[in-house]
Amino acid sequence: MPTLPWTVPNQARPGTRAQVMASRFEVRSLKDVPRFFLKSLAAWRQVRSAPGALGASLIAQPLKRTFYTLSAWEDRDALSAYARAEPHRSIMRGLRSTMRDSTFTFWEVPVEQLPLDWDEARRRLAAEEARPAA
Repeated sequence: MPTLPWTVPNQARPGTRAQVMASRFEVRSLKDVPRFFLKSLAAWRQVRSAPGALGASLIAQPLKRTFYTLSAWEDRDALSAYARAEPHRSIMRGLRSTMRDSTFTFWEVPVEQLPLDWDEARRRLAAEEARPAA
């Protein structure tokens, strides 16, 4: 299971809170895995220089066709700006047809709790997946 460890692109200001996002992506077939993985590495490079990014990690489970991301941001605006910026924007649009399922969850933590714990992220993702569809 390849894991890209927690990386800190920008130092957090002490005494502030971080906006956290965890995601789980599942591609439709094993043939989609290499493309998704390569594109996720491009997004990873982008997050490493994104304004407002306080930390990020990625777990790839290629044989399960599943990828997890965990990131912390100065605020929701910084996260949104990253998602709208290139190459992330084009990557996500280009991969839509390969996606079987995706789940996102968001929460806030004091920056003193960084780096984030994958166990907590997985727990929150599982709770989000278990919620009834609106």
